[in-house]
Amino acid sequence: MFARPGLPSFDYLRAATASQVVELLQEHGAEARLLMGGTDLFPGLREGRLRPRLVVDVKGVPGLREVRYAPEDGLTVGAAVTMNELVRHPDVRAHYPLLALAAGSVASYQIRNRATIGGNVCNASPCADTSPAALVLEASLNLHGPGGERRVPAGEFFLGPGRTVLQAGEFLTAIHFPPPHPGAVARYRKLGRCRSGDLSLVAVALLAYADGTPSGYEFRLGLGSVAPTPIRAREAEAHLASQPAGEESLVRAAELACAASSPITDVRATAAYQRDMVRNLALRELRAAWQALQE
Repeated sequence: MFARPGLPSFDYLRAATASQVVELLQEHGAEARLLMGGTDLFPGLREGRLRPRLVVDVKGVPGLREVRYAPEDGLTVGAAVTMNELVRHPDVRAHYPLLALAAGSVASYQIRNRATIGGNVCNASPCADTSPAALVLEASLNLHGPGGERRVPAGEFFLGPGRTVLQAGEFLTAIHFPPPHPGAVARYRKLGRCRSGDLSLVAVALLAYADGTPSGYEFRLGLGSVAPTPIRAREAEAHLASQPAGEESLVRAAELACAASSPITDVRATAAYQRDMVRNLALRELRAAWQALQE
């Protein structure tokens, strides 16, 4: 039994294998919580929002702390890899700069030393920084459960705030990113109430590269914090693929991105302000990406 002032008592177990994690999740159900970085778990414990009977530390499970890259296969990131490990990894920086930018925008430097990509994604917060990047990079999530392993596209993983397709006894082991597009331009822009360490009010993730579309380019545009889940601005993407790129086309795409958003008014911002910021940030990043593609 683990006990510390300010925290409820719970049993702690360090899992050695993925199968052991599944067995413990099946046995204890909702009374078990997984520990990767703990940056969301421990605040929840202190505030009384979470009261698990068992905390399962999964950092020792083989593969969960690994980053593997091969040009023909792409990038596989273990669920327990921290944000700062992603930011510093040479293959991530060289081939997946969008992922590095998104990971580097999470909270503060100190928290990024603990926060993991698996926790950031599985919390399914609409304002999770790495989730729009995962959508734009068309990542897939490796899930391990009672029925074995399955791979789910990032676009099908999120069901709503705090809700995912994870089933009873399942957990995320890794995230796989397809091989990068040569010459792609990556942009990530986050708007918060302060310059750093804050949750986003609006986040824009953008990947642009030369392609065989009628416009000659493909733009992928992801949005965070402006819908119940992170989303792709599909109509904006389709418009940019079908029209010659230029100022008029970029402005129209930003309008379509704004139309795709569905923010709510809360204590941090009004819905109208967030929609305006979607338009402004999307246009800013589209212009920057288009200019970079021309260089």
